[in-house]
Amino acid sequence: MPTGSKDTDTLLEWLIDSLSLVRRKSETWNVNDEPSALHRMFRGALLDDPLRGWNTKELGDSCGLSQTAMHNQMIRLREAGLVASELKGRWHIHVLRGGSMNSAVELLAVQARKILEIRLAELSDLIVESTERMNTPSEDEEKRFRIKITEPCATNQGKDRIDSLIEDLGLNGERVKSEDNLARKVTMELVQSHRAITLLVLAERLGETRSRVQRVLERMLEMSMAERVAMPERIAQDVYSGLMRQFNARGEEWLITRGGVGRLNDEVSKKIISGVKKNNLSIEKIELILKDVTIDNQKLLLNTLGGRMPYGFRIAGKNGEEVSERVLNRLDRTIRRLKTVASRVDESLN
Repeated sequence: MPTGSKDTDTLLEWLIDSLSLVRRKSETWNVNDEPSALHRMFRGALLDDPLRGWNTKELGDSCGLSQTAMHNQMIRLREAGLVASELKGRWHIHVLRGGSMNSAVELLAVQARKILEIRLAELSDLIVESTERMNTPSEDEEKRFRIKITEPCATNQGKDRIDSLIEDLGLNGERVKSEDNLARKVTMELVQSHRAITLLVLAERLGETRSRVQRVLERMLEMSMAERVAMPERIAQDVYSGLMRQFNARGEEWLITRGGVGRLNDEVSKKIISGVKKNNLSIEKIELILKDVTIDNQKLLLNTLGGRMPYGFRIAGKNGEEVSERVLNRLDRTIRRLKTVASRVDESLN
């Protein structure tokens, strides 16, 4: 967010970027970059006289775009909820909704939230309630919030309402093939699971590459529908594998020193070393030995043995109501920022 900025151009480009109205090569815009066509159109027409009623040719002249290009831009602005249009004679006449940027964003916000509530109610019906799913607290940092909000449309031939919901929320990504239903498969696996699922397990279960499954999961993380979570129940398995591998390769002394076993209390370290030397350890025995060791120390042991903390993915709530609340909270935070910046745009013009 452009904290403290009163520059109209900076504020306007932030709004355009935040509503995904343009595509950029870089993540952010700065004052030295050339303004986008939409930026020039707002500055040269809609913000100058928002309720005058601008036709497509006049708007195109203000930003240097052809009428065909302007037609596509206006469709995008109407879908975003910033602009209203009506047909007068042979021209479509466009106005900034409410007569100001602040009013336009206010109207957009009300509409977007209500539509999202409707769509999240559909999603909630698919989520199997599970308290077990949320036993492990999430430690993953929040990603940027990115979501596509579209009101329910007609169901395409050969598809059902779940397919439509997945597509409308943007989980399929861009330029997806009509027969590709990977996003639906990943979603259904997560909403029905009582535990977090690793990327590898998901890929193997669905017969897909990890990279394709990860792209779907990234989109779910960005909309706050899913979250990445540590899987402490898998630590014993990975510690056991690390102990046996490193003992065979480097020996007892390495395990005690650089392998991290010596950092544990004497009783625990002696049990581990004794079991490794006698070759009578098992995953179950490791789990029992590490029972009183803190999770942080278990993670450290796993790292020093050359392993990594296992992470999985889960739906971000024990039921549909919790998931909906989480997503709507992220939307509300975003809307507050949009409203703040929109107000500053109007103030900077005055």
